[in-house]
Amino acid sequence: MEMTRRTFFPLAAWAAAASAQNRPRRRPNIVLIVADDLGNNDAGFQGSPDCKTPHLDSLAAAGTRYASGYASHPFCSPTRAGIMTGRYQHRFGHENNMVVRRYDPDTGLLLTETMLPELPSKAGYATGLVGKWHLGAHPRFHPQARDFQEMYGFVGGGHDYFHPGVDGDVDQHLFPIERDRTTVVEKEYLTTALGREAAAFVRRHQEQPFFLYLAFNAPHSPLQAPQAYLRKFAAIQDPDWRSYAAMVAAMDDAVGRVLTALRELRLEDDTLVFFLSDNGGPRDNASSNGRYRGTKRTVYEGGIRVPFVVRFPGRVPAGAAVDTPVISMDIFTTSLAAAGIPVDRSKPIDGVNLLEPVPARALHWRMFGGDEGAIRDGVPKWVRRGANRPPELYDLAADPGEKNDLAAERPADAARLAAA
Repeated sequence: MEMTRRTFFPLAAWAAAASAQNRPRRRPNIVLIVADDLGNNDAGFQGSPDCKTPHLDSLAAAGTRYASGYASHPFCSPTRAGIMTGRYQHRFGHENNMVVRRYDPDTGLLLTETMLPELPSKAGYATGLVGKWHLGAHPRFHPQARDFQEMYGFVGGGHDYFHPGVDGDVDQHLFPIERDRTTVVEKEYLTTALGREAAAFVRRHQEQPFFLYLAFNAPHSPLQAPQAYLRKFAAIQDPDWRSYAAMVAAMDDAVGRVLTALRELRLEDDTLVFFLSDNGGPRDNASSNGRYRGTKRTVYEGGIRVPFVVRFPGRVPAGAAVDTPVISMDIFTTSLAAAGIPVDRSKPIDGVNLLEPVPARALHWRMFGGDEGAIRDGVPKWVRRGANRPPELYDLAADPGEKNDLAAERPADAARLAAA
């Protein structure tokens, strides 16, 4: 029979799926997807009327959505340091965004810290970063110097979505796109390209367990979206909100490419998937944190409470909405537990295993040398917004929007949390 392109590709997909179905079970794959500056309200499963995210909605429907999911910091680099180490980043002095200098050998996540990809890599996993790094731009801090075997993305804290960047540019948004330390000239819209590369990583490593870190820079500013996506949101009058919604839709489609690859290769049941934002929505990208007070760079709920989903068929309840507070550092401990890899606790590990009942615990946030910080212990939350401002106390059950300061009415709670 003549083999045409039309018949070849469905047959090839069927053969790949059949091969995957007949493979013996193995250590689970781990896919960590991090959005950048996504507002708490800005996904369909979070209640957004405008941000259309069918792929993320399907992920949430098949997994557990944590209504009290938190980032460990209200902005980019420190949160990523906490995710990658499973430790409060202020334990090792990483509580502020670093100034990204391409050839600065002293600015990056400390080399004395154990990074999440190191342990799976030693256990036979393929490890890959696709997207944003923001943990050091010097070669000694490069992702591939920190046990990511493959890398496609950029080392800075953000990037232009249409311009691929060039070698030697000092603007971190124009640092070059790299593939395994080599500059590439990316011609696709960056978010779309990251989805393409992440799906390709999954397909390339379908025969072995893998850890994929897909770190979007979307929907971080600048507000840039392709015309095809902007046309989908033509009914939105505000141009910034239209661009933002279009950027979120493009990110959702990129996530969809990864989920499709997992489904077609029959890897869904063997893959632990996380999705969250690195912090709440900021003031400069039209995002919405819904009912929560504050934005990125504040320790109010709007700065730290984020969309947070975990999918692991048979291990995590499907379609569940849980209000137990969880935090981004839990990804480290949960990933290693799922893979059966022991955790070295010679240093304190602050994340817990979300595949087991989550223990009662206080969650902490700290920045700017401790001038600003917060602690949540169950329902009460204590907030410090500056060394010269009186601390605040909120009851998150009755007042999730943090409108009513109870510090004067409940001095015992305020004192207890201040001490903690």
